[in-house]
Amino acid sequence: MVSITLKSLTKRFGDVTAVADLSLTIKKGELFFLLGPSGCGKTTVLRTIAGFCQPDAGEVLFDERPVTNVPPQRRNTAMVFQNYALWPHMTVRQNVEYGLASRGVSRAERRKRADEALSIVRMNGYGDRFPSELSGGQQQRVAVARALVVEPDVVLLDEPLSNLDAKLRLDMRDEIRRIHQQVGTTMVYVTHDQKEALSMAQRLVVMNEGRAIQQGTPWEVYSRPANTFVAAFMGEANFLEGRVENVDGNQATVSTALGNLKVAHGATPLSKGQTVLCSARPEHISLTESKAPNCLSAEVKGVTYLGETEQALLDVGGQQMKMLRLAPLSTPLSEGERVTISIPPESLMLFPKE
Repeated sequence: MVSITLKSLTKRFGDVTAVADLSLTIKKGELFFLLGPSGCGKTTVLRTIAGFCQPDAGEVLFDERPVTNVPPQRRNTAMVFQNYALWPHMTVRQNVEYGLASRGVSRAERRKRADEALSIVRMNGYGDRFPSELSGGQQQRVAVARALVVEPDVVLLDEPLSNLDAKLRLDMRDEIRRIHQQVGTTMVYVTHDQKEALSMAQRLVVMNEGRAIQQGTPWEVYSRPANTFVAAFMGEANFLEGRVENVDGNQATVSTALGNLKVAHGATPLSKGQTVLCSARPEHISLTESKAPNCLSAEVKGVTYLGETEQALLDVGGQQMKMLRLAPLSTPLSEGERVTISIPPESLMLFPKE
């Protein structure tokens, strides 16, 4: 396994800049995610790491070794594709052995290592089957085994779960995390699925328009987004424009159309009179009967029952807001009901208005 460093990476396709001056470091043995909307450049970055795509500017280093001009077959990376890319006329074991055969590994050693790789992905006993005889999840496991069997320094995964159904995706998230913990190989994973990244990544980078917007742990990126794009992309967020009325240490008072809100703004630099956007996650808004901080009166405009949770669309003084709570065991909220909500000061995020 190796660390990966990208220095000022830029890639253009004609007049389109797919990756723009991107710099980041992926630690040795890390499960690192490239996350962003479609067209943000994340797959181009993955292909550049693999050597399939040559950058117009910048460098790629494995540990301290420059590999920008090293061909793919000499980088010792392995790719897991979105569509599995298994040979239909080969058995599972033959598919897994394919990379070893191209490297001249003996037949006995190929079989031994293929069976070990299939054991890692819990596909023991499936070696003589053909891909058409497997489920989608089983095919994905075979694709992972084929990547691991060549003992790569880096495993690259390009949206590997996007073709699976919702339940199977959840199962495979756990499997890929388990496999990573077991083998310890550096893994770089591309996805546009925020839940996938939040539940699996050790660290991640959020990309947009070819640029790295924010890097950090899942908690840091979700709970302390760098700007409104990250806040909105990483999950649902309620936004409300306001004006800073007072700053006292890490506490601030912000006047809004709903009245004054108390905000524990942390390290966000603020000045009196500054125009800001206040943001609150729906799960941080709660029903209250007491005079808790930031109490507001609201009318329920709609309720969506999601099984384990209940999402309510609220009208708060003419502003639409969403609230998410664990589904109640008693009577759920109903449309037209008047409620009192509270937003904890420490949950409010502030962003300078651009």
